[in-house]
Amino acid sequence: MTGLFDGVAGLFADVLGRPVNYTPVGGAPRGIRSIFREAPIEAVEPGDDRGVWIIAPTWRVQRHLVPEIARGDRIQPGNGRTYTILNAEPSGSPAEDGFLICELERVFA
Repeated sequence: MTGLFDGVAGLFADVLGRPVNYTPVGGAPRGIRSIFREAPIEAVEPGDDRGVWIIAPTWRVQRHLVPEIARGDRIQPGNGRTYTILNAEPSGSPAEDGFLICELERVFA
């Protein structure tokens, strides 16, 4: 079944992505064609019936391109900002080139 999905993440990255500068902790930076997004999500505090909108930056990158990915690595997606990787989780695709979905935090400094 995985053969059906092989190559799809790479195709999405080629069509929807752009070069993102990835720097592992203690490593050299390199450009990776991938998908960076800042999407609004609603955050609701327990017991509060009103939510607030926050911007959640995420990075989708093919897992075989960042085998060393770890918390604290940084990306620069070309918007003049730098982000730290908080965690990276598989997208659930069984494909060889499946995406990791990385939760990010903007670096202010």
